Amino acid sequence: MRFILPTVVILSASAVCAQQSSDSVQPEGAISAHAEASSERFAAAQAAKAAGSPVSAQTYMVAAANPLAVQAGVDVLAEGGTAADALVAVQTVLGLVEPQSSGLGGGAFLVWYDAASGQLTTLDGRETAPLAATPTLFLNDAGEPMGFFDAVVGGRSVGTPGTPALLAEVHARWGNQPWAGLFDAAIDLASEGFEVSPRLAGLIERDAERLATYPRTADYFLPGGAPLQIGAVLKNADYAKTLRSLAVGGADAFYTGQIARDIVSTVQDFAANPGVLSELDLAAYQIKERAPVCVSYRAHDVCGMGPPSSGALTVGQILGTLEGADLASLGAENPESWRLIGDASRLAFADRGRFMADEDFVPMPTAGLVDPAYLATRAALLDRDTALEEVAPGAPAFDHSLNFADDQSIELPSTSHISIVDSYGNVASMTTTIENAFGSRLMVHGFLLNNELTDFSFRTHVDGVPIANAIAPGKRPRSSMAPTIVMKDDAPVLAIGSPGGSRIIGYVAKSIIAYLDWGMDVQQAVSLPHAVNRFGTFDVEEGTAAGELAPALEAMGYEVNVRSLNSGLHAIAIGDGLQGAADPRREGIALGD
Repeated sequence: MRFILPTVVILSASAVCAQQSSDSVQPEGAISAHAEASSERFAAAQAAKAAGSPVSAQTYMVAAANPLAVQAGVDVLAEGGTAADALVAVQTVLGLVEPQSSGLGGGAFLVWYDAASGQLTTLDGRETAPLAATPTLFLNDAGEPMGFFDAVVGGRSVGTPGTPALLAEVHARWGNQPWAGLFDAAIDLASEGFEVSPRLAGLIERDAERLATYPRTADYFLPGGAPLQIGAVLKNADYAKTLRSLAVGGADAFYTGQIARDIVSTVQDFAANPGVLSELDLAAYQIKERAPVCVSYRAHDVCGMGPPSSGALTVGQILGTLEGADLASLGAENPESWRLIGDASRLAFADRGRFMADEDFVPMPTAGLVDPAYLATRAALLDRDTALEEVAPGAPAFDHSLNFADDQSIELPSTSHISIVDSYGNVASMTTTIENAFGSRLMVHGFLLNNELTDFSFRTHVDGVPIANAIAPGKRPRSSMAPTIVMKDDAPVLAIGSPGGSRIIGYVAKSIIAYLDWGMDVQQAVSLPHAVNRFGTFDVEEGTAAGELAPALEAMGYEVNVRSLNSGLHAIAIGDGLQGAADPRREGIALGD
């Protein structure tokens, strides 16, 4: 069985302009000079990705989901900026050219390696529930959970955004370039126009009915009532104005004043599904520094974001459970490898559903969940030849008894990941999101607002037993985002992360296994076809050789679902120089010097 890479979608800098016009869509030829000047480098990076080869650099590198955003970050690094400076440029461009996935109206988690101190730090920029949120926010009049999209579309699902505050905090701690100049690339692209990519156009068309529910959103994405087409050159004057305000006034320009007032009125005045976000929620928002969660695997330390993210804990549990398995000898094409990975993931997800939530609001057995002795008891359950018939949460050590019911939240994929290494040796791994594609579908000041509150469990209890991830005022919803830095002898060797909803965890774990166990280079590890098991069913990636695993997995007792698995892994390997990888399933690139 030979593993074949998924089809690559290439972002063209000269795509044909759509035959439509509006205030925000420009005539053919009004293409950003910035994009034209960079097209050759884009093409080379895309060609490397298509060939399954990593991009090499010696000094600095950016890997992210859109070439224009990557170029903005590389430009900052070339001028002597740090990874913190580049993050601001990359994120603000992503919020423009990939608005369905992340932006100022969302939140993010950052794992940061500081070369000067040799320390790892994680910053929590997750959205918070409004202070006026109640336990019944997502229950209907009959006391039953609302339909998912009934809850998503409109103001009800909007949490307090964290991304602007996170960018400001990152820059204040580790930046060395003037704050105001870091917005230049995004402002220029918003003012002059950028080409709508194939991915963005396809998602707009697929979601047109929901995008049409709010006039400001419809005017932008559905000008004249028709979805934007591939190659249409799109301007966003409102976004440019917002960025200028941030450049001058810092994050305060977002969390107070006119922008804050307009966010709140947009959320509260959406008549069909109003929310409860207030100006006080925005003014009170704070970034939280948290201790990284690290697990030893193959003489490396795999480190990431702890609660309210379930990412590092669940990735760590998967890897820790597999520490005693000889995956290297089994190899990537052996169904036995995937049985072990799949059932280790199922066990970890059982613990995730029972225990993991915002540790500021519920007691979390964080240390117990990744304790090697506990994981050894979980690994013993895999000593068999067939699939586990049943999977249940374990009993990790903790200082008092735990009594939680299993979570019932729904988490759909639309997120983005950024990996950056700068010339000073700093490393940034940041996963950023507005939750579902296009978030709440509410647009204000040129950006979309998140629907992160639907990452909470809609129910608060099951048979009288509380759910850890139930909503509460000020609480941060559990996430699967798993920005990761892998360390070896106290030095970073890999920065990686992905979008993908709760499948993020499987995508990241698989790629680390491919890199550390199977000797793949970073691009091969990212491109390796997916086989993910969270709750019993094996999802295997259609159109790849992973589909050939299906009969063997079924013979082991698994139900198998062959489907699209559209990750967005972006990774940088750090050693003798840098090697960058961008997921061939999306439009991003890795670029450096």
